[in-house]
Amino acid sequence: FMNAARVHATFAPIILFLSMVAVCMVYWYGGLKVAAGVLTIGVLVEFVQYMNQFFQPVRDLSTLYHTMQSAMAGAERIFDILETPPEVTDKVGCLEMPPIKGDVEFRNVTFGYGEEPVLKDVSFHVEAGKTVALVGPTGAGKTTIINLLSRQYDVQKGAILIDGIDIRDVSMRSLRSQMGVVLQDPFLFPGSIKENIRYGRLDATDQEVEEVAKVVGAHDFIIQLTEGYDTDVREGGSKLSAGQKQLISFARALLADPRILILDEATSSVDTQTEILIQEALRKLLKGRTSFVIAHRISTIVEADVIFVIEGGRLVEKGTHEELLRLNGVYRRLHDMQFEDIPAREEASSGTAV
Repeated sequence: FMNAARVHATFAPIILFLSMVAVCMVYWYGGLKVAAGVLTIGVLVEFVQYMNQFFQPVRDLSTLYHTMQSAMAGAERIFDILETPPEVTDKVGCLEMPPIKGDVEFRNVTFGYGEEPVLKDVSFHVEAGKTVALVGPTGAGKTTIINLLSRQYDVQKGAILIDGIDIRDVSMRSLRSQMGVVLQDPFLFPGSIKENIRYGRLDATDQEVEEVAKVVGAHDFIIQLTEGYDTDVREGGSKLSAGQKQLISFARALLADPRILILDEATSSVDTQTEILIQEALRKLLKGRTSFVIAHRISTIVEADVIFVIEGGRLVEKGTHEELLRLNGVYRRLHDMQFEDIPAREEASSGTAV
C-alpha cells in the first residue's frame, strides 16, 4: 500500500506538470502564429482542447494504478488473515465428546496471553446442573476462564475436564455443539426474529421457536411488532432495544438446549418491566444445566449455587452469597464497592435482602 502511494505521489504531479508545460508551449507558439495571421484563434483553442483530452486518460491511468495497488494490498491482508492457522486445533486421533452431563473441573490451570500469566494454578470442581457466578475486578481472569472452558485457547499448564474427560482429547466441534454462549452484547444477524432464534438449532420448527420465546418471555413483545416473528431486525438488531435483544439471545440459547451454558451478563440499563422479564428468563435458562455466569446483577449472584471470587488470576474465595459476606474478605469489599448502588428493584426481584 505504501509503495502504491509513493508511486501515485510521484507520477501524478509529473503528469500534471508535463500537461501544463505542453499547454503553455502550445499557447506560446500558437499565439505567435495567430499574431502573424497564419493561425486562427479557433484552431488554437481547438488544438488545446485536444491536448487536454489526450492527457486526461494518462492522468486516469495513474489514478487507476493507485486504486489497483491499494485493492491488491487490502486483498493481501485479507488472505493473510484467512490463511492464518488457528491457535487451537484438534489433536490427531481426537475423540467425539459423548453427551455431556455437565460436571466441570479445573485442575491446576495456568494460562497467560503473553509472558505474564492471567490465571495462576486455578483449581475448582462444579457439579452438573449447578450455577456458578464469577465475580472479581476487571482483568482478574473471569473472561479467561470461560474462554478456556469453551476452548478458545488451550491451557498452558494443568487440565480442564468435563465429565472426567480432558477437553483437549475431544474435537472442538463435538465439545462446542453441547455448549451455549450468551454474550454481554448479544449480536443479531440480518433477518427475521424467527431466523435469529432458529440459529440455536437450525432444524427447529416454527412451533418450537415460539415455545422457547414464550418460556423466556419474548413472545409478548414479538407478537406486538408489525410482522411478528417475521420482523426484520437488521444487522446487530438495530430495530430492537437492549432488553429485547437479550431476550431473543436467551431464546436462541434455550432452543439449542446446551448442557453447559456460559453467560456474560449485560450491564446495560433497561426499564423495570424488562428487567423483571430478563431476571425471570434467566432463571428458566439456567435451570437444569451447568452454568458459568460473569455476574453483574446482584440478583444473579445471590441465586447462584456457588460464587467464585477471582482476583489477580487466582481463585481467592468461594461460597454462597451469605457465606462470603460473613468472611469480610475480598467478596465483601467488591460487594460494597460495586453493588451497594444497585437499584433496590434487583433485590426485590431476587427476593433476598443484601
